[in-house]
Amino acid sequence: MRIGIFAGATPETSFGLKGLVAFARDVETRGFDTLWLPNIFGIDGIGACAIAGWETQRIELGTAVTPTYPRHPAALAQQVMTTQLACGGRFALGIGLSHQVVIEGMYGLSYDKPARHMSEYLQIIAPLLHGQGVQFEGEQLTAKLALDIPDTQPVPLLVAALGPAMLKLAGIWADGTSTWMTGPRTIEDYIVPSISAAAIEAGKPPPRIVCGLPICLTDDADGAREHIGKSLEIYGMLPSYRAMLDREGVSGPAELAIVGNEATLRVEIARLRDVGVTDFNAAVITVGEGKMATTLDFLQSELA
Repeated sequence: MRIGIFAGATPETSFGLKGLVAFARDVETRGFDTLWLPNIFGIDGIGACAIAGWETQRIELGTAVTPTYPRHPAALAQQVMTTQLACGGRFALGIGLSHQVVIEGMYGLSYDKPARHMSEYLQIIAPLLHGQGVQFEGEQLTAKLALDIPDTQPVPLLVAALGPAMLKLAGIWADGTSTWMTGPRTIEDYIVPSISAAAIEAGKPPPRIVCGLPICLTDDADGAREHIGKSLEIYGMLPSYRAMLDREGVSGPAELAIVGNEATLRVEIARLRDVGVTDFNAAVITVGEGKMATTLDFLQSELA
């Protein structure tokens, strides 16, 4: 199982652009496999990956995740393939539907038939990311074009898939899934079997399972969970994440988070490996002074 860092998912790992580049260099030097960026209302995740990729040599960079609705798939593919050039072939694109409250309430776009939207989106962007032209006309999206971007490499595509329809689409069209607020029991019993069955049916290799979870190295587990409960409260309210928390049998992000001393964290990380996670995307949360470096040191010791 590869181990990466989720920058921007928590206050402790939210940086300006210069700080992000410095952080990317640090986690690369430490030997981490991946660095993931969200695409919410701060720095553009794909653009930031391009800059960080230009300034690093080995680490894979990716988005977890970029919302699809505000971006036509062909326009996104063009941006992504340019970023792949800047990263020297080390970029992975994670996309997702976002949430109705964001797409309709903030962007003023329709969130009608989200699974249909993603199906059409994938049928356009997946071929383009492999250098193929596309002739597609759907209910919501149309694309009849090819992109001419010399020297680029195919871009791995991950879908933030939680519902059955989305997991099937991810298995058919993408290279895997990128999850958030989804626990090990749910991954083992639901996520991995669902997406793997779809991939097998489509004749594709085993899918990549990127699992993003908060992690806190601390001797004050109760205090840490209280802090996590407050700082990540919103994720217990959004319907798609709420469904995964309920399936896992936990009340909220604080209960789902990986929290405790090194021995406790080591057991929980091993469990992720055992249930089929291919990439652990660690969203580091700190309690007290000087804990970021300590947590990174611990995670570095867990690298294969």
